[in-house]
This record gives sequence, C-alpha cells and structure tokens, in this order.
Amino acid sequence: MDNTRGSIFMVLAMAAFAIEDMFIKAAAESMAIGLILMLFGAGGMLVFILLTLQKGESVFHPAILSKPLLIRSVCEIVGRLFFALAITLTPLSSASAILQATPLVVVLGAALIFREKVGGVRWLAILTGFFGVLMIIRPGLDSFNPASLFAVIGMLGFAGRDLATRAAPPVLSNVQLGIYGFFILIVSGLILQLYYNEPISINTPAGVQILAAVIFGVAAYNCLTIAMRSGDVSVVAPFRYTRLLFALVLGIVIFAERPDMMTLSGGFIIVLSGGFILLQSRKINVLKVRAE
Repeated sequence: MDNTRGSIFMVLAMAAFAIEDMFIKAAAESMAIGLILMLFGAGGMLVFILLTLQKGESVFHPAILSKPLLIRSVCEIVGRLFFALAITLTPLSSASAILQATPLVVVLGAALIFREKVGGVRWLAILTGFFGVLMIIRPGLDSFNPASLFAVIGMLGFAGRDLATRAAPPVLSNVQLGIYGFFILIVSGLILQLYYNEPISINTPAGVQILAAVIFGVAAYNCLTIAMRSGDVSVVAPFRYTRLLFALVLGIVIFAERPDMMTLSGGFIIVLSGGFILLQSRKINVLKVRAE
C-alpha cells in the first residue's frame, strides 16, 4: 500500500510540475527569470507558512540545521537554478526529457547511500537510460546545444534533493519542508538576478502566470514530498517519467515545439529503462513477501 500511495502521488506531482514549468517558461518571455523565481519562491513559501501555522507547527524548526536538510538545500538550489535556465533557453520537451534521468540517479543513490539492493540487470538499465540522455544532448555533434547541459546539472540537483528528502528528520512535516524548499527558490532567483542584472519589471499577464505557477508548484511539491516518504525509493522514483508525457503535450500544444526523432528516441529509452527498473523492483518485492 505504501508503494501504491507513493506512486500515485508521484504521478500527481509530475503533472503539476509540468504545468508549473509551462507557466514559468511563458512568464520568462516578458520577465527576468531571476525575478520570476524570487516571486515564485516567495509565493510558495507564504502558502506553506500559512499551512504550517494552520496545523499548529513551528515555522522555524531546529531540524532545518540538520545535515540532510542542509544537503537538501544545496541540491535544491542547484536543481532549481539550472533547470529554470534550461526551460527558458531550450525547448520544454527536451529539458523535461533530460530530467527523466532523475530516477536513474535516485536509484543509483539509493543503492550507494541507503544500501538498497540493485542487481546487475538494473545496473544495465541505468546505463541504458544514461545513453538515452546522451542521445538528447548529442555532445560533439552539430546539433549540440550547450544550454542543454543546464538540464543535466539541474537533474543531478533534483536527484540529490530527493535522496536528501528521504533522509530528512521525520520530525519535519511535509508543509515544513515546503517552506524551506520554496525559500531556496528565492535564493536561486536572487543569484540569477545578480548575475544577469536584468531590469526589474512586472506586467499583468506574467504576474498571473507566476501566480498559477505558485498554485501548481505548491501542489506538486507537497505531492513529491509525500511520494518520496512513502514506499521504496526504487519503486516510487521511476514514476517521475510521467512528467515527460505531460511536458511533451504542453510543449507541442502551448509552445508549438516539434521534438525531433533523436530527442523522442532518447526520451523513450530513458522511460523504458525506468519502467524496466520498476518491474524488476516489484518482482523482487513480491519474492521477498513470498519468502517471509
């Protein structure tokens, strides 16, 4: 039941994240990305502060200074900072396809950090998934876009965040983690704003888009935290691949993107690898239950 609950919440999180990305990318057409992240982070943090107070919990808990939370914060900055650049400088579909390698890194991390068993067949699936990432990036070819590396770095940051969330002190609730996660967005946006030094201006359409991003971002963040705290990481994490399906539809319908065959093939290989890992994990879990 824990694995089923975690998988459902992961799918919901990925749908909401894809819609959030769509609104951020749309707002970035008329506003500085650094300012967008700061406003987005402030809005999300305010919502989670209100939810925390409503539950009678502390906004500033001493556990935020624990090692897992500090690592989580650093990984969150890396993930948010570079993926925000990726979705504004590259097609949403290709950036999201690269992001689908996150579960592969999470499973790898689960094996190394949490000592979850990953057999030789699943190691092969992980390597195959990474090959799919290379098909999308295409290093050394004329079609290589250096900005696509931002998506790779962001993906590694998100994988680290998910693993650190798993190790976060259980005394912290999902809404408390949401406060700190969105606060990191403010920091990430400030870094980008200082680096690019773009004019600070807000227009009504972009403001509405940021508000919508906050709503879906809060929902996505809460669902993701629940998912990563439910069931086995190796079972729940592969459902992150559903984000690619949502991103492809939004990219084609909203931004008129036309991903080429290499990108689609790479994304398919990544999803296939994750799906195989999922099936293998379930098979192993069934055998464990029968043995008990």
